[in-house]
Amino acid sequence: MEIVIAECAVREFERFPRDLQILFLSHFEKIQSLPPRRHLKYGIPFHVEKVTRQARIIYDIRENTLYVLHCFEDHKDYEQWYNSYR
Repeated sequence: MEIVIAECAVREFERFPRDLQILFLSHFEKIQSLPPRRHLKYGIPFHVEKVTRQARIIYDIRENTLYVLHCFEDHKDYEQWYNSYR
């Protein structure tokens, strides 16, 4: 499965400390091997993967391609993004 990372996700990812980046990379591999589990509510057409207690990956899988849309280090940033859809 191919991984495509959006520009905003790359910028978010680059700001993370190195140890958190390694965790995110391992979760990208995990998502590739396992089917998506948690779908977002309120008609948001994406999936979410919990990386740490607060960190999240927002992604979508279409036609054998993993699209990483956002990488959130902090639950506060994730909630702000999530509530913008409500």
